[in-house]
Amino acid sequence: MMPEQEKEGLTYAAAGVDIDAGNRAVELIKDHVRSTFRPGVLTDIGGFGGLFALDLSRYRQPVLVAGTDGVGTKLAVAFMADKHDTVGIDAVAMCVNDILVQGAEPLFFLDYLACGRLVPEKVAQIVAGIAEGCRQAGCALLGGETAEMPGFYGPDEYDIAGFAVGVVEKDRLIDGSRIEPGDVLLGLPSSGLHSNGYSLARKIFFEVAGLQVDDYVSELGCTVAEELLKPTRIYVKTVLPLLERYDVRGLAHITGGGLTENIPRILPPGTAAVVCPGSWPEPPVFAFLRERGRVAEREMRRTFNLGIGMVLVVAAREREKVVAALREMGEEVYEIGWIEEGERKVIYRE
Repeated sequence: MMPEQEKEGLTYAAAGVDIDAGNRAVELIKDHVRSTFRPGVLTDIGGFGGLFALDLSRYRQPVLVAGTDGVGTKLAVAFMADKHDTVGIDAVAMCVNDILVQGAEPLFFLDYLACGRLVPEKVAQIVAGIAEGCRQAGCALLGGETAEMPGFYGPDEYDIAGFAVGVVEKDRLIDGSRIEPGDVLLGLPSSGLHSNGYSLARKIFFEVAGLQVDDYVSELGCTVAEELLKPTRIYVKTVLPLLERYDVRGLAHITGGGLTENIPRILPPGTAAVVCPGSWPEPPVFAFLRERGRVAEREMRRTFNLGIGMVLVVAAREREKVVAALREMGEEVYEIGWIEEGERKVIYRE
């Protein structure tokens, strides 16, 4: 006798892809997506492509700036904790912060979500986080793709990638070329690890320290999951107003590679960045990782952000004005170093 399934013929659902679940997921995320729409959005959810009309009356020579990134192995912590409503913020943050450093205002964001088994309620949580990130950045969630890929991802696994597009006037592009000796480095604090260094962080927390995601860690004042799932900060609404008023000559998003690797990316030839450790407070998670993992300081500095998520390079004459403007916004800001003549690298001076 043939199995009943073979008599009736195989279906996509029998192969592990549930089209009906996908349709339910779309219904659950519609309100989240629409909550991000801004002037310029011409399409609703469900089309083959998202349409955005750039208001050319606002610009003389508009330049589009695009960036893409993911969340990395931070997602493994979300799987362990079964908490999925914040990693979408990370996906947006990693992209919009990257295009912000060119001076660009984020216009819209696209996401790609691939999973082993599509659970509509879980997808809705993830997209709710993406929508929250877009609201924080002031950009529209213009479109996305949700792919169910059984046999490729485990049934409880998924991955997220994001794509952001922004705009800046050509003569307002920030590329670091105007940075010169005497300029000042101002650091904006991170919320913690952001979305970088998680392969090392997970090894220390879960293998070396032997902790579980729901364990409370007194040094951190929270559980492991609460610490490791803190969303990446989005700096758009803090930094963009400064670019209109002050001489900001360079911006560096401190991601994988830390201060050591990211600041030199914006330095012109003949300049070096001097960074003074101890000139800003480190979140406790970094001391925990340093001590429990016995991680050398050089490795800490080239793996983690150590509490600084965005660096502004400003003309010395503008330092006090920029600091005052940031504090008026309620932002913490630290003078962490300066620019001097030298090779394109970071020099740490205690």
